[in-house]
Amino acid sequence: MSFEVSPDAYARFMGQYSEPLAPLFADLAGVRHGQRVLDVGCGPGALTAELASRVGPDNVSAAEPSASFAAAVRVRLLGVDVRQAAAEKLPFPGAAFDGTMAQLVVHFMADPVRGLREMRRVTVPGGTVAACVWDHAGERGPLAAFWSAARELDPAVTDESGLPGVREGHLASLFTEAGLGSTRESTLTVRVRHPGFDEWWQRFTLGVGPAGDYVASLPPDRTAALRERCRRLLPGDAVEITAVAWAATGRA
Repeated sequence: MSFEVSPDAYARFMGQYSEPLAPLFADLAGVRHGQRVLDVGCGPGALTAELASRVGPDNVSAAEPSASFAAAVRVRLLGVDVRQAAAEKLPFPGAAFDGTMAQLVVHFMADPVRGLREMRRVTVPGGTVAACVWDHAGERGPLAAFWSAARELDPAVTDESGLPGVREGHLASLFTEAGLGSTRESTLTVRVRHPGFDEWWQRFTLGVGPAGDYVASLPPDRTAALRERCRRLLPGDAVEITAVAWAATGRA
């Protein structure tokens, strides 16, 4: 799957959902003034910006494996300590943060349990570790209509429903396996209105993530058929999407 894309492409693909999700997620994690917090897998910085607005940029650090995303966040949020690094090997000392968060990241980690253990390691004892992922298995994520249309045309397609943490109870299970205590799982819901179908569809042609990779793999006629099937699933002028994410919190 590809996340070596421009920050603008990712923002167009998922930013309309990740930005309204960020304050809900920060509320769940109890982020407040006076804390030092870490954003793991920060992407172009949707959650990072929310954290910086709450605790000040000097109290926020971020880790991101994509060089282009990390560079973009450094420019966007002066004062935030941004490191190019994967979740499984965070370049921070132990017990450095009051809260460590991963928004829409765990299901793409190479080793989710190891990544969560690293998040636990860099969090102060008793501090909060939090993560959220879209409910792809329950078909309540923002890409549900796209993958539904893809499966109708190609029942063998590999969608995102089998990724770690995207089904009920699994994110909490990963937290427990990583040694986090007092784990709780809940849901977060955002609603996004796209002004038209073309704007909604265009996002999938940008080559971002599994959905973008899938569209890029199709010949033109199959792409046209997929677009038409999506159009039938999303009638009307505007496209309104309700997206639900599984969220878990635990104590280091």
